[in-house]
Amino acid sequence: MDKHQNVPNLQQPVTYEIRVAGHLDPGLADWIEGMTMTVNTAEDGPSIATLICTVDQAALIGLLRRLYSLGIPLISVNSVV
Repeated sequence: MDKHQNVPNLQQPVTYEIRVAGHLDPGLADWIEGMTMTVNTAEDGPSIATLICTVDQAALIGLLRRLYSLGIPLISVNSVV
């Protein structure tokens, strides 16, 4: 088995879970094909939106820039294995 087979690269799509603060417009899920969005609101806390999408590095950077330009606070970005 090639030890480099599972090493991520810039062109390989990876599934990411992106968590942001706030309640987002459901239409934002249309930014990237196949992206899902859920919003959880704690009784005593803020809303947290979770975006899940499978994209390459360029699309991920584009999505993060778009969120930043809209003033949406980023909580976390994790690759989903």
